[in-house]
Amino acid sequence: LSGLDPAQPYFQGTPTEVRLDKSDADFVDVIHTDSAPTIPYLGFGMSPAIGHIDFYPNGGEQMPGCGKNAVSQIVDLDGIWEGTRDFVACNHLRSYKYYSDSIMYPDGFLGYPCASYDLFQSGSCFPCPEGGCPNMGHYADKFKGKFKSGFVKLYLNTGETRDFPLWRYKITVTLSGKSQVRGYINVALYGNDGNTKQYQITKGSLKPDNTYTAYIDAEVNVGEVTKVKFLWNNNWINPTLPKLGAATITVEAGETR
Repeated sequence: LSGLDPAQPYFQGTPTEVRLDKSDADFVDVIHTDSAPTIPYLGFGMSPAIGHIDFYPNGGEQMPGCGKNAVSQIVDLDGIWEGTRDFVACNHLRSYKYYSDSIMYPDGFLGYPCASYDLFQSGSCFPCPEGGCPNMGHYADKFKGKFKSGFVKLYLNTGETRDFPLWRYKITVTLSGKSQVRGYINVALYGNDGNTKQYQITKGSLKPDNTYTAYIDAEVNVGEVTKVKFLWNNNWINPTLPKLGAATITVEAGETR
C-alpha cells in the first residue's frame, strides 16, 4: 500500500483502525508532502511516520515550486483547472506527481535514512547506508522487509517542476594558488550518462590550501564521472590579477558511495 500524503484533519492521532497504518498491508510506504500544522498553515497531510518506510521529500511540509504567485500557477501548462487546483492544494498534490514521475525513474528519488531534515541537509546522513537507499514512489517495495523495527524516516530533495527527481552528490574542493580573494566557486559534473549545470560550492573568502565542501542535488544522474568543470570568480576587477586553481576535487555519489 502506498500512502500519498495521508490526510491529517480528523485522522492524525487517531487509533490505527481509523487511519492508514503499517498493519494494513505486508508493506506500507508513505509520501508526506503537506505535513505542516493545519492551523495556521493549512497542512492537509499527517506528519507522524505510520508506514514501514516514510518519505519526507523536501522535509515534508513545503514543496519547491508551490510558492509561485497565483496567476502563474493558475495559468498553468496543464490548463486552468489543474492550475487552480494546484494553487489551492499544491503541496498536498505533489505526492501523486512524485509517484507518477517515479515510475519513469527506477533509479530516482533516493530516500536517505535520517533523524531529521536539518541533519539530512547538513550532510550528516550522506551517503546511503551499505544496503542502499529506498526509492520513493513506485519502486519503494524493493525494500520490503529490509527495515525490521520501528519507523524509518527517509529524506530527499526534489525539483520545482517535472521532472522532479534529483541525485545527491558531495563535492569537496581544495584550492591552490598564492593569494586569498573573495568570490565564489562553481563546479559542474560530466559523466557517461549526462552532465549537470553549474552548482555553487562556496562564496565569500577563497583561501589557497583551504578545503570547501557542498552537497548538491543534481537534476541528472551523471553515472560514472568522466570530467569536472571548475570555475571561480572574484566578482570585481582585481588589478593584482590573482590566480586560483583546484588542487583536488573529490566527488562522492550518494547512491554508490
